[in-house]
Amino acid sequence: MTRRLASDASPPVPEPAGRRRDSVVDCALYVDGKRQSGNWTYAEALAAARQADDGFVWLGLHEPELAEMTEIAATYGLHELAVEDAVKAQQRPKLEQFGDVSFLVLRTARYCEHTELTETSEVVETGQVMLFIGPNFLISVRHGDACRLAPVRADLETKRELLLHGPWAVAYAVTDRVVDLYLEVADQLEDDLDILETEVFDRQATGRIQRIYQMKRELVEFKRAVVPLQRPLMTLTAQMNRDVPKEIRRYFRDVQDHLSRTVEQVNSYDDLLNSILQARLAQVTVDQNNDMRKIAAWAAIAAVWTAIAGIYGMNFEFMPELKWTYGYPTILALMLGISLALYRWFRRNGWL
Repeated sequence: MTRRLASDASPPVPEPAGRRRDSVVDCALYVDGKRQSGNWTYAEALAAARQADDGFVWLGLHEPELAEMTEIAATYGLHELAVEDAVKAQQRPKLEQFGDVSFLVLRTARYCEHTELTETSEVVETGQVMLFIGPNFLISVRHGDACRLAPVRADLETKRELLLHGPWAVAYAVTDRVVDLYLEVADQLEDDLDILETEVFDRQATGRIQRIYQMKRELVEFKRAVVPLQRPLMTLTAQMNRDVPKEIRRYFRDVQDHLSRTVEQVNSYDDLLNSILQARLAQVTVDQNNDMRKIAAWAAIAAVWTAIAGIYGMNFEFMPELKWTYGYPTILALMLGISLALYRWFRRNGWL
């Protein structure tokens, strides 16, 4: 639990019950690459980190409210624009600089397991992680559950040589985890695309266009998370970037390689979905043409009966064959014979 430090001796005004919640998931102080024991408030941890030579704070938050985020911003010296972005969590991946504090926005993604792809299936769940990287601290703000950071922290605390590089080592570990999840999502999306591609050419399946469209919507959501991250990573790996330690820039380059692979996969999936959709639309058009040909063929057969019956139904007094004894069955046989001939001709040409 965080502890508020009042500037005067007056007691704080209590908040109404149920109005505030603590969004702090974990607050840890690291000195010389090791986590220090004890329960720290974010203010105490920052003061201790500034006193230590190689100390920094990793403060983890989950969906903080504006009031609590404003208090933390006042303690850590965060810019109000970045604080507003961190609370709203509706940002594209980006990297901004506010004085000596870098603000990195990541969009997270997670594959949603489903037994069958339907017109309403949620395939990709997205969220956001914002990182405030300062000289002595890193604040991670997580929205959604697409990427939990507790495993990242646990793994990173076993790598002292990496933690010695300070807050940017944490930024790398979080970014690497986010991009690794991209790779997992991309690989699982490929399986769904294979199923869709097979179903498109299965003549017994129905409703495929709706499933294809839903899959395309999910892919667009995933693409919005993956593609814009390329520019921030290019900035982090640039040689002129002196904020990121040289060794950490090498790690970020590895993340950039993984991201490039994911971007290529997403773009190829998008092209494949467009091809699948066009193929299905072409099949629908062909099916409609086949239906129209069948209707036209049956209409032609019916027209024979209608034409002959219409002629003999005009009730003229002087008409040929009216006095024939076998005129009636002969005309019926003629209509039936013409109809059978037309039916065989239409069948031979694939109209029926």
